[in-house]
Amino acid sequence: MGIELLWIHGVYVLFVIGIILVMVLRKDTSLISIVGIAILGFVATGSVTTAVGGIFGSFIYAITELLPTILVICIIVAMSHVLTDTGVNETMIRPMTHLVRNPTWAYWVIGIVMMVISWFFWPSPAVALIGAVMLPVALRAGLPAMGVAVSMNLFGHGIALSGDYIIQGAPTLTAKAAGIPVWDVISASVPLVIIMGVVTTAIAFWYLKKDMKLGVLASPKETVVPDEVFTSARVPLSDGVRRALAGLVPVLFILDVVAMFAFDLRGGDATALVGGTALLILIIATMLAHKQSGLEQVTTHLIQGFQFGFKVFGPVIPIAAFFYMGDSGFIKVFGEVLPQGSHGIVNDLGVALAQTIPINKEVAALTVSAVGVITGLDGSGFSGITLAGSLAQLFATALGAGAATLTALGQIAAIWVGGGTIIPWALIPAAAICGVDPFELARRNLYPVAIGLLVTTIVAMFFL
Repeated sequence: MGIELLWIHGVYVLFVIGIILVMVLRKDTSLISIVGIAILGFVATGSVTTAVGGIFGSFIYAITELLPTILVICIIVAMSHVLTDTGVNETMIRPMTHLVRNPTWAYWVIGIVMMVISWFFWPSPAVALIGAVMLPVALRAGLPAMGVAVSMNLFGHGIALSGDYIIQGAPTLTAKAAGIPVWDVISASVPLVIIMGVVTTAIAFWYLKKDMKLGVLASPKETVVPDEVFTSARVPLSDGVRRALAGLVPVLFILDVVAMFAFDLRGGDATALVGGTALLILIIATMLAHKQSGLEQVTTHLIQGFQFGFKVFGPVIPIAAFFYMGDSGFIKVFGEVLPQGSHGIVNDLGVALAQTIPINKEVAALTVSAVGVITGLDGSGFSGITLAGSLAQLFATALGAGAATLTALGQIAAIWVGGGTIIPWALIPAAAICGVDPFELARRNLYPVAIGLLVTTIVAMFFL
């Protein structure tokens, strides 16, 4: 490696370490990422103007890469707003309440419903829907409000978000950072998500049952349910129209899933299908609900969706822009400035790592999982998964295999920690809906999530 290339790699490693340390301190990493892009550009080109322009260029590159993911989430959230306003969401969920007969059924039914809804609508909009409809039923069945919150958190912001098989936002981010196809990450994540989900939810349920027997948890009769949980639809539809829409929505999304397998739609094509379907549902529901003012209301709901989407992804873009510089993004932004013989910053580091340090699959799995946990400490599961993907690529290059498994493992660790199970991001809304202390909810989730991550990491070693 030439001196110039060593400088570039040294700067990249230095800023990766800096970003990790800042995340450990629970500070925002956007500024560190921006400075890192500029210094990388200056070291590689020697031009201040190119380095400064590269900051903007890297943002454009990151947004271009992430735009399909951002758009589909914005549209789905917008659709969720209109379905909630019209009471269609509530009508869709009501049949499930008949299955809730005792605390055990309540825990698992609420969790499974939350997981399925989160796959199609994303967990954040699903929290209010599930809480509003299922909480009163669960309390009557004998499950404390804390149990409802735990179930929604682990199944929604844990299992559903860490896999993200329908919207494919999370695997798209990690796959791009790791330089591998999205479908490879999705396939590799399936057994890991199942293991993590089963272990974590089972242990959490055991803790709940034990504390209910000991009387540690308040009985449902003593739990105060917030009044806002029982609010009705703001824009009422006739019963027939609401039931028709409640049947149409799941049918359309099920047809999307069938089409994905029938026509082998993967990655961007699958995302586009889900996004287009959500947009059609949004338009149909809005026009039926608002009639003459439907044109304006469609725009209003879209604005709400975009505000949510860019609020979530705003901090992600600078971080993703930096880590994209470790792969093909560097050449796209700064041109062919890397010295001859370089295969990209992260790939070069992986080769160097393999030649200087004895890397094995155990070290790789533990390191990727640990970095996923660290990046999740900032409370945003998405901000750190690009780092997890880049690190997975580095270790996979050193090992000569296992890129998809390591990427999936880093994604699972980052999202389970930062996505809303033990760090307050989506955890606080769930706690508020259920009327429980968010810190107590985080404490109750901590041990199940930690044990689940340990077991999943060990299992991942055997897949490498």
